Amino acid sequence: MKDPITIVVTGGAGQIAYSLLPPLASGSVFGNDQPVKLHLLDIPPAQTALEGVKMELEDLAYPLLAGVVGTDDPALAFKGADYAVFLGAFPRKEGMERKDVMAKNVGIFNSQGKALSDHASPNVKCLVVGNPANTNAAILSAAAPAIPKENITALTRLDHNRAQSLAAAKVGVPCDQVEGVIIWGNHSSTQYPDVRHAKTTEGIKVMDKVDHAYLEGEFLSTIQKRGAAVIAARKLSSAASAAKAICDHLRDWALGSDGRVVSMAIYSDGSHYGAPAGVYYSMPVVCTAGSYKIVEGLPIDDFSRGMMDATGAELAEELVLAQELLK
Repeated sequence: MKDPITIVVTGGAGQIAYSLLPPLASGSVFGNDQPVKLHLLDIPPAQTALEGVKMELEDLAYPLLAGVVGTDDPALAFKGADYAVFLGAFPRKEGMERKDVMAKNVGIFNSQGKALSDHASPNVKCLVVGNPANTNAAILSAAAPAIPKENITALTRLDHNRAQSLAAAKVGVPCDQVEGVIIWGNHSSTQYPDVRHAKTTEGIKVMDKVDHAYLEGEFLSTIQKRGAAVIAARKLSSAASAAKAICDHLRDWALGSDGRVVSMAIYSDGSHYGAPAGVYYSMPVVCTAGSYKIVEGLPIDDFSRGMMDATGAELAEELVLAQELLK
């Protein structure tokens, strides 16, 4: 049996964590021979609920669960961490300006980044989910300079899964028979769900089967606004689908994506597809065990260029605002 790996989940008493923790403990993410220790971090008022989550995890009786820690102390939570999933963030509330939300999250991710840098494994792999996820990843990276920038990512796999599922439905095939969907840019309403390179496993291009006006209009807005639509219907944000996407992201990163192109928001050095330097920008990647590589050389037409530039501009603006607040 392998030595256990330690996985930190912030916002450990929240609704996404409640859907995420069982598959992390079951072996379905990191392998059925990989024991895991779960370190759950949340704010002091959530500690009673966190204790209930800990009890439920123990009661699942998963043989690969090697221990559970619940705490409000970042130093304890991040101690020896091999993976860190950042669910906890300050949500935007009615009447709040974007700068107000950013100020709250700068404080959260700046302090957690310091704890991460001081206490986690030097090769810890991080996935930021709490919004604004891309820019929170940039804040985290700035606060944890000892952690390689490529080891910090943000979640756009939920958008990727949504786009893949909808594209497959329009073509008339199961969702696992569509590949090459890409999410470019920010996990926000400016994201660009791109199906120009998508095709079925039989080689049929999505652009050849589905009306272009739909793919450049309603399809984009449906994916861009899907999270808001779920909130409007449930009065709660996406949880089950978000947890599934987190598992997909981590599994592919840890074990490899078997040659499939997937979407991850990663650090941009300014040399790929016109993405601004310094931001965390969603790109098409292929994962091998423990690493990922950007898919290079994809043709970008004028429509795509405009969409990609717009979401990049938003990320650059967010980064400037975050940097001002860090001063």
